[in-house]
Amino acid sequence: MELPKLNFRETFDFKFKKDKDKFFIYDLVRKTYLLLTPEEWVRQHWIHYYLTVKSYSVSALITEKKIVLNGLTKRIDLLITEKTQPKILIECKAPQIKLTEKTFEQTARYNSIIGAEEIILTNGLQHINAYYENDQYQFYKADH
Repeated sequence: MELPKLNFRETFDFKFKKDKDKFFIYDLVRKTYLLLTPEEWVRQHWIHYYLTVKSYSVSALITEKKIVLNGLTKRIDLLITEKTQPKILIECKAPQIKLTEKTFEQTARYNSIIGAEEIILTNGLQHINAYYENDQYQFYKADH
């Protein structure tokens, strides 16, 4: 399986398995193998980044949390918490998906429910980082 090299300085030690013609990647948060989709490839990089580079504990990472937005059930990709408080909401897209104002607005709408102080919109190749302060998002360049 050909996986794109993502825009992280570090390389991570992923565990894979193959079953018939499908590939799976081990999720350290959920402690199970998940189907390796392009979006999952991106999410697993962020999980490994926060666990190994930023030294967060597994319990501080929440994946696939359900939220209700305008009456619709949605799932967030990854939430980093500190002392159980939402800290960073990460919305992962597949590497071939362009990050646009529209995809950023989707992430901001999710965060209107979550209330994290920071959001990251990423396709693994490009990362858009923003802090939420004074009722607006302030974009900044991060060092990943």
